[in-house]
Amino acid sequence: MIIDHKYLETRWWGPRPEEAPTLVLLHEGLGCIALWRDFPDVLAEATGCGLFAFSRFGYGGSDPVSLPRPMTYMHDEAIEVLPRVLDAAYVRRAVLIGHSDGGSIAAIHAGVVHDPRVAGVVMIAAHFFVEDVNIAAIRAIRDTYATGDLRARLARYHRDVDVAFRGWNDAWLDPRFRDFDITEQVSRIEVPVLALQGTDDPYGTDGQLRVLKRVAMCPVETRPIAGARHAPHLEAQQATLDAVVPFVRNILMVPAA
Repeated sequence: MIIDHKYLETRWWGPRPEEAPTLVLLHEGLGCIALWRDFPDVLAEATGCGLFAFSRFGYGGSDPVSLPRPMTYMHDEAIEVLPRVLDAAYVRRAVLIGHSDGGSIAAIHAGVVHDPRVAGVVMIAAHFFVEDVNIAAIRAIRDTYATGDLRARLARYHRDVDVAFRGWNDAWLDPRFRDFDITEQVSRIEVPVLALQGTDDPYGTDGQLRVLKRVAMCPVETRPIAGARHAPHLEAQQATLDAVVPFVRNILMVPAA
C-alpha cells in the first residue's frame, strides 16, 4: 500500500470491508505485522470479521522514517496517518485493536478524530500516562538491545532494526516524554472501550486501567489478564479472546462464528 508516496506493509485476513466489518490491528512500539504471530488468524476465525494489519512507517517491511521521532509521534500516527490508512484500505466499519503504543494510538484516534467508521476500541496494555516502572523497563531493554541477542531477534522482522528500536526507545527515554499524558483525549472517546492489562506487565500497572475508568465518559470494560505480561494476546491468548470476541460481536452485531 502506498501512503503519501511511501510504501506501507499491509496484510488482510478473512473477508474484505465490503463483505464484513473489519478489525484493525495497531502494533506495539517494537512490533510489526509478523509479530502479531497467530493472533489475527485465531481472531478472524472466532469473530467472522475481516482483519487488517499494517506495519507503521519505520517498522517491519514498511519504509523507514527519519530519527529522532518527535515527542508527538503517537498523536501524529493517530490523527494524521491512521485516517489515511483506513481510507486506502477502504475500511467501512471497524473496531480498532491496539497493543501498547498501538493502544495509545487507538485511544487518541477515537478521542480526537471521532471517525464514524470506528464502532469501538480494544486496548491491550495501552499507555495513557508515563509510569516509573514503564521507564525502568524501557531503560533495561535498551541495555538488552546493546549487549544481548535482542537486536538479532528483532532484525528478522524489521527492514531497518535500528530505526525500529531507536525510534521507540529513544523517544520514551527522552526526558521530555515524561509529559506524555493522553487522559484528556481518552475522556473524549464516545464509542465503547475494552481495555486489557496483564497482571505481571513490566511496562505498566493497573493504574492505567484505573485512570481509564475514572476519566472515560463512554462505556468501558476493563479486564486484568492473570499471569500475562505485556502481550496478553500471546501469553494468555484464550483469556484475551474470551474478553475480545464477545466485545466485538456485541459492538458490531456479528453472530457467533
